[in-house]
Amino acid sequence: MNPGGSVKDRAALGILNDAIKNKKLKKNGIIVEGTAGNTGISLTQLGNSIGCKTIIVMPETQSNEKKQLLEILGAELILVPAVPYKNPNNYVKYSKKLSEDLSIKEKNKTVLWANQFDNSSNLNAHFNSTGPEIWEQTCGKVDGFICAIGSGGTIAGVAKYLKKKNPKIQIGLSDPYGSALYNYFKTNEMKSEGNSITEGIGQGRITKNLENFKPDHSFRIADEPAITELQNLLKYEGLYLGGSSAINLLGAVELAKQMGKGHTICTILCDSGQRYESKIWNKEFLKKKKLPIPEWLI
Repeated sequence: MNPGGSVKDRAALGILNDAIKNKKLKKNGIIVEGTAGNTGISLTQLGNSIGCKTIIVMPETQSNEKKQLLEILGAELILVPAVPYKNPNNYVKYSKKLSEDLSIKEKNKTVLWANQFDNSSNLNAHFNSTGPEIWEQTCGKVDGFICAIGSGGTIAGVAKYLKKKNPKIQIGLSDPYGSALYNYFKTNEMKSEGNSITEGIGQGRITKNLENFKPDHSFRIADEPAITELQNLLKYEGLYLGGSSAINLLGAVELAKQMGKGHTICTILCDSGQRYESKIWNKEFLKKKKLPIPEWLI
């Protein structure tokens, strides 16, 4: 329930505060970022509040809701093909090149490439806020934490803090199909299998945020049970969420099975279902992907 509607507000705030502190970003400056959407939304709202322009580079496959919101917020939105990181036209690499070109062109303005994937300000934001909040709000009785990896900042920052407080706390990775991290942490092979409709999570490389991170447990979650869980959360819990939240929650269930009864396990409900109404909450999309359709949408 952060102002920008997702957990990415925490990373964005940490990145911008550090950039301002280090004089890499000043008022009337330009913020550039490659993002699946939520980090861009967070950076744009925060950028607006400090008088900075935001340019967001996003894969064209992301939901229309994210694209529309970015434009409403005033970001300059550049859509690129969804290609692997090794491709120079990958959205992250494209945003880096754009920021470098703007730095030369806009000599009277500061240009910040937020670089959420390899900027340790992301990890530190969760070390300084999310981790302590979990510790305090569970009165130090948390036994496990689990979530998916996009940039790696949330899981690495929270894990670093919680392990510092109690090394026995178990950290889990909840990985969608199409991501290579499940295999990497299980077999040390960066190999992806299958695919997923989830947005903003899954990774095919070790980002800077992940360099010193290793989970105690890794689980791979398929789309079909995740979509079913998502629909159950709305029907029985009144929680209207995005797909990555379901991947996280099913991972928490798997970690609970692994650890046994009587343990307190935390995860992240990343964003709202409103960001995906044209996709995972759309019966035509679900039908096309051969995924379960909730009874009330049939």
